[in-house]
Amino acid sequence: MNKNFVKYRNYYLIFSSLLILASLIIIPVFGLKLGIDFTGGTLWQIRPTNNVQLDSNAIKNFFSDELGVKNLTVYPESDSNSFSIKLSHISEEEHGQYFSALKNKFGEIEEMQYQTIGPSIGQELKQKALWAIVLVLLGISLYVAFAFRKVSYPVKSWKYGVITLIALFHDVIIPIGFYVCLSKIIGIDVNINFVVAVLVIVGFSVHDTIVVFDRIRENLLLNRVKLDMPAIVNQSLNQTMARSINTSLTLIIVLLTMFFFGPAILKYFILTILVGTIVGTYSSIFIASSLLLLILPKEFRK
Repeated sequence: MNKNFVKYRNYYLIFSSLLILASLIIIPVFGLKLGIDFTGGTLWQIRPTNNVQLDSNAIKNFFSDELGVKNLTVYPESDSNSFSIKLSHISEEEHGQYFSALKNKFGEIEEMQYQTIGPSIGQELKQKALWAIVLVLLGISLYVAFAFRKVSYPVKSWKYGVITLIALFHDVIIPIGFYVCLSKIIGIDVNINFVVAVLVIVGFSVHDTIVVFDRIRENLLLNRVKLDMPAIVNQSLNQTMARSINTSLTLIIVLLTMFFFGPAILKYFILTILVGTIVGTYSSIFIASSLLLLILPKEFRK
């Protein structure tokens, strides 16, 4: 028996509006903490040897108190028993001095990785990341408008593209708000992995939305004589619900496995995709279809 999902569409929209509003307040209040990928800086990975006892607080206190380096982040890599240090751009001479000071303070230390990014390269990466997101969103909206050109009644084909963009905004802004909260609480920063996570969320979400819209398109073509839009949308949701949930659950299980057993440096990248997957599945099923009914001419809404 088909369930009446569209009956509660106003509740779906109100709930999502509250989440979007919360994210739009949180992001400017807390701010995006840009990492070295965008601002320039140094990523340094070290590992103590010969049973040297070391923790992230000791490293951070050493840099701030004895070396005078204030703006840095230190987090442990449990799988390799090492520590990743992010700090502002330093010269090769300072790198050597800091490494010698670390060994004098804590004993024998192995340098596993060292890379530095200049401010100009960071700025270029930031511009390219923004352009990538803008072009992806533009391409998606144009594709959806073209794909639905044959079902321009009672909803114009370009409106499907606009609704898809609104749903994508919903799917992106909520994980960003979540990430900004984590950044404020834990101190993580926004790096190129975060941009990749946003693009992955966009790709997954638009795929799910198009599946629902495509089923609506098919049912519209089959029911041109009796054009009951709420019933057609509800029928389409019932037909795609199991597929959407099963696809999302498969991805969620993989992401949870990677989060708990994967490398520490990718934990928050995976967590962002996980949140985006859940939000995207919800919006593809409930928000996109509710928006489609919301923009209908009055005579088709009931």
